[in-house]
Amino acid sequence: MKSSFGILMYRKAPGGVQVLLAHPGGPFWARKHAGVWSIPKGEPEEGEDPLGAARREFEEETGAAVTGQFEDLGEIRQPSGKVVRVWAVEGDFDPAELVSSTFSMEWPPRSGTMREFPEVDRAAWFGVDEAREAIVRGQAGFLDRLLARLREEGSVTAGRA
Repeated sequence: MKSSFGILMYRKAPGGVQVLLAHPGGPFWARKHAGVWSIPKGEPEEGEDPLGAARREFEEETGAAVTGQFEDLGEIRQPSGKVVRVWAVEGDFDPAELVSSTFSMEWPPRSGTMREFPEVDRAAWFGVDEAREAIVRGQAGFLDRLLARLREEGSVTAGRA
């Protein structure tokens, strides 16, 4: 079974909680918005610690090392069957500083020309309601888990999330 590990960075803003999401790079996603943004995540390397893999993937996709108090939000099986496990951490990444790793693919199709594209072409902060519209459907449950965790801690109230 394939698995993927990620970091859901959040911050507390005057209007409520905001989460950092990443938009996939490459020509297929260039003009798509709703339902394609994702929590920065990826697959582990052989024998890699799950949280270590999540932190490495965040850095590869954003260019920023992530530190702080990580809270395990558990796993959610995606419609594809892949299991995604996510940790939340409070932070304040500046999307203007995004530097993503790249991948190669033939583009245009059947042209014989290989081109490089960023894994993530942009990142942005979203209020939770906005994030629900933008995020890949299978990952939306992590938003609910984050809000429940913050409410338990007394960090947010129902009306401020």
